[in-house]
Amino acid sequence: MRTLTTLSIAALTVAYLLPAAAHAEAAPDLKGLWKLVSYEVEVRADGRKQPVMGEHPTGYAYFTPENRVFFLLTGEGRKPAETDAERAALMKTLVSYTGTVTLTGDQWTAKLDAAWDPKWVGTEQTRSFTIEGSRLRVLTPWRVMPNWADQGETRSIVTFERAKD
Repeated sequence: MRTLTTLSIAALTVAYLLPAAAHAEAAPDLKGLWKLVSYEVEVRADGRKQPVMGEHPTGYAYFTPENRVFFLLTGEGRKPAETDAERAALMKTLVSYTGTVTLTGDQWTAKLDAAWDPKWVGTEQTRSFTIEGSRLRVLTPWRVMPNWADQGETRSIVTFERAKD
């Protein structure tokens, strides 16, 4: 009986300590509002980096407690469009989408149900990220981005700063 009691106490102790050990490295806190600071695109062919949305783009990312993400990113100096050609040109300075998001280590995957480019609806978009202090740095995988497809394969390097809700 004493051995059974000792084993039970040991098992309870291990069961109690395991969750603490498993959570010792806290998951990054993406939840909340993030203000866009910069948006660079790196061209795979030559390593060139360019601020495709200008030096001072605007926009936000919002990660909800219910695991949904909203992105609205716009380029610097956008002007109201008067013609169809001007409206089409505005699409090159806009990235916007929403979807449910799952977090795995230093990556998230958003399953999109609405996007500025209909080709993205129904896709899964995976991003790597780091959080340092109040800064969130996001790196996309290499791909051909609809907004600057003429550049070939690119990846985006997007920096946000935590903002107040």
